[in-house]
Amino acid sequence: MTTDLFSPLTLRETEIPNRVTVSPMCQYSCEGDGIATDWHRIHLGSRAIGGAGVVMTEATAVSPEGRITPEDLGIWSDEHGEALAPIAEFIAEQGSVPGIQLAHAGRKASKTRPWEGSKPLQPEEGGWEVLAPSEEPWPYDGESPKQRKMTHEDIEAFVEDFRRATERALEAGFVVAEVHAAHGYLLHEFLSPVTNNREDDYGGSFENRTRLVRQVTEAVREVWPDDKPVFVRISGTDWLPERESWTIEQSIDLADDLSELGADLIDVSSGMLHPDQQLPEDGSAAQLPLAAQIREERESDIRVGAVGGITGGKQADDLIRDGTTDLAIIGREHLRDPYFALHAAQELGVELDPPIQYDRAF
Repeated sequence: MTTDLFSPLTLRETEIPNRVTVSPMCQYSCEGDGIATDWHRIHLGSRAIGGAGVVMTEATAVSPEGRITPEDLGIWSDEHGEALAPIAEFIAEQGSVPGIQLAHAGRKASKTRPWEGSKPLQPEEGGWEVLAPSEEPWPYDGESPKQRKMTHEDIEAFVEDFRRATERALEAGFVVAEVHAAHGYLLHEFLSPVTNNREDDYGGSFENRTRLVRQVTEAVREVWPDDKPVFVRISGTDWLPERESWTIEQSIDLADDLSELGADLIDVSSGMLHPDQQLPEDGSAAQLPLAAQIREERESDIRVGAVGGITGGKQADDLIRDGTTDLAIIGREHLRDPYFALHAAQELGVELDPPIQYDRAF
């Protein structure tokens, strides 16, 4: 049987063996220094064994203050890259494409892990000063971390942090580099008028608010080889219809702008910028039409990845087949089932070879 989910996708000169992608999912499992551990090796490696076409790291901070929590993964030094290299190598050895998501948490940084309440951390508690486009902090119930509105010097240093992190990611052996510009983190904070009230070249108009993500994408593309793809994750909408905010129409325009700068795929998530967001009743599955709309209305040939509420092989195959998306980017179902791709192949009647060590089970 022929399926769309298990057809290859070629981006530049990189062939992705199938359309199943492991979504970046924060593990909050470093030991306070951002260095990858055995947890990351097993977590990511098992999904590669499970047959996914792309295995993406969690949000990997480009600087210490870019972490969400002190336990986040990082790539701000050569030591970080060296710890990630064996993981990228193992993923590739299984036939999957290793990807890394490069990130900065902005005003949502310096807090405890979700199972510890996601509480803001003050400097005396191991926290740090956070960076943001504007003065308004994330609306925590408790006292927010100390925050600084970014100067032009801060912005220049931020772009350079992304550039250097990209160099380390390439040296570590990753094939896909993804810029994280979603979920209320720093780049998304610049994009949205909800969190960006600047009056300089980085605020106000659409062109100004998108300037930083364009500069970062350009910096990543300059480092990343011409034969390897660059992804950008965005929030398709802020889900804040009652105020001026980031919308799907702006996402479509941004996708085309990023395509001109060499981005190859838009990874479409949504929301998480502000707690007042009005999520649809169908939750994360509401993101799937956002990806479909971008794919339908874009003027460029940039590819689109859909994420949210994908739980089965036939569903994922249908999303590829009906033109909703080019990649099925799957998060929580991969937590429940590291071997999602192998099981989806069985469901769809496709012959997908497991590792020889597992052959007797399939």
